[in-house]
Amino acid sequence: MTFRQGAMALVLAGLLSGCVAGGSSSTSAPKPGVCPADKSMVQTTLYFGLSRPAGKDITAEEWQQFVDRDVTPRFRDGLTVFDAHGQWLGQNGQVVREQSKALMVIHGHDAQSEAGIEALHQGYKSRFAQESVMRVDQPVCVQF
Repeated sequence: MTFRQGAMALVLAGLLSGCVAGGSSSTSAPKPGVCPADKSMVQTTLYFGLSRPAGKDITAEEWQQFVDRDVTPRFRDGLTVFDAHGQWLGQNGQVVREQSKALMVIHGHDAQSEAGIEALHQGYKSRFAQESVMRVDQPVCVQF
């Protein structure tokens, strides 16, 4: 290798190293397993069936009233609702399908949030004659 080829290789290596060097940014995602304490929250998703055991389905108006009157006052910072389609195999071997709603709330690790989630969980079951409302909790790292 000539001096010129060696010098070019060195310059090229220097230029390319900038392409792979990790930059630091305040908006970059934290490393896996590391979340600043002020960004650590809980994501709770509740799955609500829209069929009543004996009677007509829960209407869009009834659902929206539940969200407006029960959910939003407890979680003023916001929430997300998804349309969902539940399915399972009944004890009789028949596939059962049900229109559902998934409600996602991001909240703190505190007693007030837990009480709010549990009130929604139990209140919906009672008001709409539901056997269950599925609840899924997972830790999340949040940045606004």
